[in-house]
Amino acid sequence: MRINSKCRKKGIFAVIVGLLLFGMSSAAVHANTTMNFLDKYGLNLDQYGLKVGGWIHGGATFNTFQTDGFNGPVTFADQANRFQLNQLNLFMERPVVTEGSSWDIGFRADFLFGTDAIFAQAFGNPAFDVNNGRPLEDRGNWDLDICCNSSRTYGIAIPQAFAEVYAPITDSRGVNVKIGHFYTPIGYESVPAPNNFFYTHAYTMQYGEPFTHTGLLGEYAITDNWSMVAGALTGSATGGWDGNFDKQLANWGGIGGLTWTSDDGDTSLNISGTGSTTSTRNSSFWGMFSIVLKHMITSKTHFVLQHDHGFADNVLLNNLHFTNVTKNAEWYGINMHLYYDVTSDLSVGVRGEWFRDRDGFRVFSPARVSLATNHLGESFALGGSTQLATSSPSDYYAVTLGLNWKPGKMFNFTDSLRQLNIRPNFRYDIADPLHGSSFRPFGGNNDQVLMSLDAILPF
Repeated sequence: MRINSKCRKKGIFAVIVGLLLFGMSSAAVHANTTMNFLDKYGLNLDQYGLKVGGWIHGGATFNTFQTDGFNGPVTFADQANRFQLNQLNLFMERPVVTEGSSWDIGFRADFLFGTDAIFAQAFGNPAFDVNNGRPLEDRGNWDLDICCNSSRTYGIAIPQAFAEVYAPITDSRGVNVKIGHFYTPIGYESVPAPNNFFYTHAYTMQYGEPFTHTGLLGEYAITDNWSMVAGALTGSATGGWDGNFDKQLANWGGIGGLTWTSDDGDTSLNISGTGSTTSTRNSSFWGMFSIVLKHMITSKTHFVLQHDHGFADNVLLNNLHFTNVTKNAEWYGINMHLYYDVTSDLSVGVRGEWFRDRDGFRVFSPARVSLATNHLGESFALGGSTQLATSSPSDYYAVTLGLNWKPGKMFNFTDSLRQLNIRPNFRYDIADPLHGSSFRPFGGNNDQVLMSLDAILPF
C-alpha cells in the first residue's frame, strides 16, 4: 500500500507539472500572437510608450493533515491536495520616468483571474463592522462582485488602476505621484507571484500588512542613498487597508516610509507604515509599521530580516477566547529569509518566522472561509467544512525551504518558456495558542506539513 501511495503521489505531481507546462506555454503563445497581431495592423505600442504583459502562475500543495480541503490559515496556496490556477495576471502600463528635468505622465492597470483574486480584492470594507459587529451589506463596487461569488474559489480582482505623474524638482530629481488603486509599498513580500521566492507567504505578509491602497502616493529620491514615500489613503473601514473607490471616502489616513541604501547597493534598510482612524463610523486608531533589512552577504547570498507591528483600537473580538469583548488588538512578528544562488538559473532558500496574533484578531483558519463570509454570516467557500473560520490568540511558527529553478536554458526551451520558474517548497507550521486555548487551526491539528510545487511564467 505504501508503494502504491508513493507512486500515486508521484503520478499526481507529474500530471500537475505537465498541465502547468502546457497551460503556461499556451498562454505565452497566445500573448505573443496578440502582440504580433497588434504589430501587423500598425498598432506599435512602443511608439506610445505602452507596455502590455503579464504572467500565469499555478501549483498544488500536498497536505495529509487537512480535513476540510484547506491548508489552515495559509493563504494564496490555501487549497489542499488539488491544483490551483493562482494568478493569470494581465497588465497594461505606460511607465513613468523616475529622474530628469521633464514632466512625464503614465498609468498602470492590472487584471487578475485565479484563486488568489479574493486576497487581492478591495476587501477593506468588511462584511461586519470591526468595532461593533454590525452587518454591512454594501461593501463597495470596485472588484468584490465582478464574478464567481457562488464559489469564491476562482474570481477576478483589479488590484491596480492608477495614473502616475513625474514632476521635476531639480535638474536631475523629481517626485513620482500615483493616484488611484495600487499595491502597498510596505513590507518585503507582495501579492504578484513573480516578486516572491516562495509559493506560500509569511504570516507577516498574510495578516500583518495591507495588500493594496486607494488614494495617492508620492515617491522621492532625496539623495543617492536616501529615498522616501508619503501619501494619503481613503476608501477603507480597516484603517486605510485595501480600500476602494465608492465607500469610506471621508476616512482619510496616511502612509509613509524612508529607505537608506548603501553606496555599493548591497545593503538597505526600510521603515514604513500606515496610520488612520478605523472608519468614518469610529475614530479609533488603526496603524502598523514594518522594518525591512536587506543585505548581500556575498555576491550570491541574500539575507532579509523583517519585523512588523500593528495596532487596532477598540475592536470587537469574537473568537475561542474572547466573546463579544471590545479591546485594543495588537499583532507583531519577525521573519528571516536567506537565499543562495547556486547558478544563474538555480537558487535555494529558507524562511523562518514567528508571528503573534495577541488577541486573535488577525489570523483566521481557513482564511478563505473568513474572507468569503457575507453579512449574513454565510461563507461561499466552506467546501467540506461545517463551521465558519475560527481564530484564537496564538503564536505561529513556520519554516519554509524551497528552490527556484529556471530550466529554459538547460532544456533549450523556446522563447515563450524561457522565463519559466519552477518552485518546489517544503513548509512546516505550528500554532501555540495563548491563555490555555485548545485552538487547532490546521485541520484539527496544532501543526502541519505542506509540500508544494508551483510554476510562474511571465510573458
